[in-house]
Amino acid sequence: MTSTTRKDTPVVIESDGVEVRVQDVGGDMSVAFMTFPKGTDMGPALKGLPNDLCPCPHWGYLFKGRLKMRTPHGDEVYEAGEAFYWSPGHAPVALEDCEYVDFSPARKFDEVVEHIKAQGG
Repeated sequence: MTSTTRKDTPVVIESDGVEVRVQDVGGDMSVAFMTFPKGTDMGPALKGLPNDLCPCPHWGYLFKGRLKMRTPHGDEVYEAGEAFYWSPGHAPVALEDCEYVDFSPARKFDEVVEHIKAQGG
């Protein structure tokens, strides 16, 4: 069994107030602690991925803020206090300052993180 805290999880992306901390937690899963300031739109950083959207599923909990998730089936809005599942094919937009934790297949999410970093994110 593996555990980690936000402060012990390495920062993999840090730019313009966006902070992404990711740690593998075993069983081919990773945990990510995410901070998005109001107005953050991850859409441009996802360009070049299938359908220009994140192809990785995520399970998590939104601690703070409101987040719009753009999907091919329409937008969905999540608010602080909600647990979520985001299927592959989404792009987050922070409607307010957001903080959340999510769990994802490690290899798939690592590929998304590397793509975002290559885009300058």
